[in-house]
Amino acid sequence: MSTNSIVRSLILASALAISVPAFAKPMVKDLPITHLIHVGQTSIQSGDYRFLIDGNHLTIQKGSKVVAHSEGRWEDRSSKSPYDEIVSDGNGNMMELRFHGKTGVFVLTQ
Repeated sequence: MSTNSIVRSLILASALAISVPAFAKPMVKDLPITHLIHVGQTSIQSGDYRFLIDGNHLTIQKGSKVVAHSEGRWEDRSSKSPYDEIVSDGNGNMMELRFHGKTGVFVLTQ
């Protein structure tokens, strides 16, 4: 392979790697909340909610009503989560969302 061919291949691979996240579909998951939790300044009562993660933005809905928003980031863990889970601290502040069979978790920024 010539040097020009290698350089072109690297540029193409870089362009594809940059463009793939732009086309990623938002993640949507229906999860129950079993106890009072806090997302930022918003308190959320127990019930069934829809969680939409689009890039680094989380939207929580109950039916068609948006009840909370938060920013966050994706982090990888060393093992897959055995189930869907909302992780909160001792004060009920939502810390992260874990998804069954995924190593990536969505960590909320506080």
